Amino acid sequence: MTFPSPSSDPWGVPIPPLPAPDLHSAPGPVIVQIGDMGITSTVVHTPAGDIALAGSTWTVTDYWHSETKIPTWAIVAAIAGFCVLTVFSLLFLLVKVTIPRGTVQVTLTNGTRQYVARIPVTDPEQVTYVHQQVNYVRSLAAL
Repeated sequence: MTFPSPSSDPWGVPIPPLPAPDLHSAPGPVIVQIGDMGITSTVVHTPAGDIALAGSTWTVTDYWHSETKIPTWAIVAAIAGFCVLTVFSLLFLLVKVTIPRGTVQVTLTNGTRQYVARIPVTDPEQVTYVHQQVNYVRSLAAL
């Protein structure tokens, strides 16, 4: 009984050898994740392709706002309480809740290449966190 050689399949079609991994160009593990961008020590991985970290310019723009609305529980309490205390139950409609929402836009530019990531935010602390991440990546790009 003969066995096929590892360089061909049973039907006789030769399989090309796998290329050897290039260990010198491996960028390393992802240090920071900003939106859909993964930043290593030398490269920024984006869905549009890799961009070099050295010499890159980072810009952050806030596009978030706060909305004010009456919460659902206050509307239900006003309707249910209208049968018992007519005037006082309408005071529940004065309750307001502030809801921050929007996006933070992070723009990466290096030479002629540019990538924009839009990160949805629902809290001012999230906006601060994105700014801190970008400031850290700016310090990495300056090395």
